[in-house]
Amino acid sequence: MNDLVLNFHLGGAALGNLTSAVQFGFISGTLLFAVLSVADRFSPSKVFLASALIGALFNTGMIWQGNNLASLLVLRFLTGFFLAGIYPVGMKIAADYYEKGLGKSLGFLVGALVIGTAFPHLLKGLSGALPWKLVLLGTSGMAMTGGLLMYLLVPDGPFRKPGQKTDLYAFFQVFKSPDFRSAAFGYFGHMWELYAFWAFVPVILTTYQSLYPEQTLHVPVLSFLIISIGGISCVIGGYISQNIGTKRTAAIALFVSCLCCLGSPLVFHTGSMVFLIGFLLLWGMAVIADSPLFSTLVAQNAIAKTRGTALTIVNCIGFSITIVSIQLLTALKDLMDPVYIYLVLAVGPIMGLIALARGKNTVPLKP
Repeated sequence: MNDLVLNFHLGGAALGNLTSAVQFGFISGTLLFAVLSVADRFSPSKVFLASALIGALFNTGMIWQGNNLASLLVLRFLTGFFLAGIYPVGMKIAADYYEKGLGKSLGFLVGALVIGTAFPHLLKGLSGALPWKLVLLGTSGMAMTGGLLMYLLVPDGPFRKPGQKTDLYAFFQVFKSPDFRSAAFGYFGHMWELYAFWAFVPVILTTYQSLYPEQTLHVPVLSFLIISIGGISCVIGGYISQNIGTKRTAAIALFVSCLCCLGSPLVFHTGSMVFLIGFLLLWGMAVIADSPLFSTLVAQNAIAKTRGTALTIVNCIGFSITIVSIQLLTALKDLMDPVYIYLVLAVGPIMGLIALARGKNTVPLKP
């Protein structure tokens, strides 16, 4: 993002706007996919392939030197729009393969998402003086490869129950179940924090660097490590959930993540680089570990024939919330001491924990 801002001579608010454009595109895509029940009516693997190819093309369009802020926002929006056919559809495919052990399987799937999210930071860190455009070309190429692999190697699952027609009522019907609402609102609280934290990891590191210029941080590589370590915690959380329950494991991860939000000012006041990195690694693990578990609870409490729609609409609302938190942090960064802005992220986990506490305990302990 910083390279885009510099290369195209954009303003300081562009970082938040470009990030939010992807989220807004994803929201629009998931809303349309949910209303049309795309993931339930059509082969999920084919939807995944088409979305990966088209999304990668729009992502590649960012390298055109004639771009301006308006065209960049449109390209980011369209990239996010077709991500709607990848992330929730991928969870739908996993749910079609696993009636049992879904928490563990989604742990691996979301873990892969986390590493993919962090990968551009690693590309940036390893590319050195190479053009920033290679990062975009590299990620687009991998997206196309992933879509092809999904289509060629992962056919429709044995537990898939395809919908036969568009069911506009299904869009609203999914929230009738109290257990579904509990899982969904827990997920919404989690999403308030997640993408804002990921987007601001480099900002946290550069803020620390400005406070302690005598200490040298490799921001891209550290950003990759802090975000990608969440992939490991997703897998670990999936295994733990088989022993103590999906809901309980999600609540523990959300609680730890909440403590990290509340303790975030400490990393700037200690002056210890070891503490900074250790704290952010812990936060990077806790902030995402509950994501596949919430998706598991959503899938388990949804009707089988509308499961894809349920996962998609929950993603749609969840990513809508991320726009608010990202824009709020972007505004607060210029209005107050940036050391304290991450305290507002604790609101999400607190609300998520309340939602989980109000839900019934009808989901089996061993999914």
